Amino acid sequence: MSVAERWPLKFQIGARTLFSVRRRLVRVPMELRDVLSGEAPVLPPLPKGADGWSVTSLPEPLVDAMRTGDGIAFVRQRYTRYHTDLTTGFDAWFAGLSGNARSGLKRKAKKLAEANDGSLDIRTYRTPAELAAFHGLARRVAARTYQEKLLGAGLPDTMAFRAAMQGKGAAGEAFGWLLFVGGTPIAYLYCPMSAGDVRYDYVGHDPDWSDWSPGSVLHMEAFRTLFAEPAAERFDFTEGEGQHKRQFATGGTPCADLLLLRGTLANRATVGALRAFDGGVARVKQARDWPVAGRLMARVRRG
Repeated sequence: MSVAERWPLKFQIGARTLFSVRRRLVRVPMELRDVLSGEAPVLPPLPKGADGWSVTSLPEPLVDAMRTGDGIAFVRQRYTRYHTDLTTGFDAWFAGLSGNARSGLKRKAKKLAEANDGSLDIRTYRTPAELAAFHGLARRVAARTYQEKLLGAGLPDTMAFRAAMQGKGAAGEAFGWLLFVGGTPIAYLYCPMSAGDVRYDYVGHDPDWSDWSPGSVLHMEAFRTLFAEPAAERFDFTEGEGQHKRQFATGGTPCADLLLLRGTLANRATVGALRAFDGGVARVKQARDWPVAGRLMARVRRG
């Protein structure tokens, strides 16, 4: 039976949430293999008291087909879901990057190596015991990241997550990486694998090292591991845009996050408020060159 969760519908500017309205939603997340198949998902029955469904990473051509009866359909965001073909080999992938991207990554890797007595110190963690050690070290980094402080999206520190991670490790379906400088971890990346798809789940770096691009260097070296892993077929960058994703990906699918809600007065009022808020934010973004608008956006994002 499907489960409806109290899910926050966020009113946000950039990464900063101003406030949210909770609705009981049945989540329908689409995996990369589902996105690439081009087939519409089957919506599970709504349990009593549920407000509707939240469908994420729905391919754009399927949006109209998902609209149901007199319910409310609202596209919350649009983006490209990027992925990388891991069957081509690291050298072929790297050669496919732009010249500027290749030279930039080499320069950044060299700079980090020089900070660590001449060599990059990147360690890979696969087994349950290794992943237990990885978790403790990665949490030291995660506690300092903007993902955790601003978004609450750092590497989880719960017993359930640690057990799931070690379970994936026992099945050979988990990858953890840490970048060290002077014996201290400064960046981490954790990716589970399912049916050949490796998910870009948790990433972060020490903000004191932001100017050194440790995340990009760590990801490039992580790709060396993945391209050499026979079971790994694709790297899934999951939802959302980003220059790093565009640079490292070999393909992408235009997608949308879609809310499908019952046509109640409360839901109509919520969607109306979301439309008005998102539209206002979009207009301000278009006016960023106007000094007052630019200062306002920057002030709200900083909080």
